[in-house]
Amino acid sequence: MIDFDALIAKYQKLGVSKNDLPTKDMIKTEDDIIAIKKAAFINNAVLDEVAKKIKVGMSTEEINTIVHNKTIEMGGIPAPLNYEGFPKSVCTSINDMVCHGIPCKADILKDGDIINVDCTTIVDNHYADASRMFMIGNVSKEMQRLVKVAKESLDLAVKNLKPFSRLRDIGYTIEKYVKSQGFSVVHEIGGHGVGNDFHEDPFVFHYGKKGTGMVLFPGMVITIEPMVNEGSRHVFLDASNNWTIYTDDGGWSAQWEYTIWIKEDGVEIIAY
Repeated sequence: MIDFDALIAKYQKLGVSKNDLPTKDMIKTEDDIIAIKKAAFINNAVLDEVAKKIKVGMSTEEINTIVHNKTIEMGGIPAPLNYEGFPKSVCTSINDMVCHGIPCKADILKDGDIINVDCTTIVDNHYADASRMFMIGNVSKEMQRLVKVAKESLDLAVKNLKPFSRLRDIGYTIEKYVKSQGFSVVHEIGGHGVGNDFHEDPFVFHYGKKGTGMVLFPGMVITIEPMVNEGSRHVFLDASNNWTIYTDDGGWSAQWEYTIWIKEDGVEIIAY
C-alpha cells in the first residue's frame, strides 16, 4: 500500500495545490478492492446476461427485469433502484437519450436502434458500475461508427492512464480522439469515484487540458464513461421525469463505461 502522507508531502513540495491532490478517503483499502471486485463480478455477469437476451421487440422494462432478477439471484443489490428516487434497477438509454433513460413497457427496441444499458451493483456495501452499448438488428453504418468511436475513446483513455497521471489527461485524450472522428463529447456529465459509495469524488471530466487536474494516486477507483454525440455536444434534461438526458439536436448518442482501479504498477478494468 502507498504511504499516502508521504506522497501528499512530496507533491506539495513540488508546488501542486491541495485542490489537485486526492483526499485520504479516495484511496481504497485492500478489503475495499476485494469487495468492489465481488460487486464487479456480478455486474459483469448481469451485462453478459443482457447481451445474451437483448433483441428487436423487447421492451426496456424487460431489460430491467433481467438486470434486477440476475443481480438478486447472484447475491447483489441493484444500486439504481430507489437511488434519489430513481424507480428502476438499471438505466436504458435509446438513440437520442444520452443517459439515465428509465425502463418502461412502452419503449420497445426496434430494428436499427442503439441502446446503452448502465448497470451498478452493490455487494457488501461496495459498488461497481459499468455500461455497454448494444446495436439492435440492422444498425446504419454511421451509427455503428458512433458506437465504435465511443468505445475506442474510452479504451484509448485507459491505455494512456497511469498512476500519478493527471485527471484532465483522461478528458483530453477522449475529446481529441472523438473530435478527430467528427463527433462531439458531452461536457455536463462525467465519470466519478466509485466503490465505497455510488458516486464519490473526483468528478471525471471527458474533456480538458492535458497535464491539469487531480494527481491520480494508486488506490483510487474511478469510472470513465464518455458520452459521444452524433451532432452537437449540447444536451437537456427531460422535465417530465427529471432524470433522462437527451441531445439538444436529436442526434444519437453512445456511451461506454468502465470501473477502473489505479494500481501502483498500472491500472485494471474491474467492471466493463
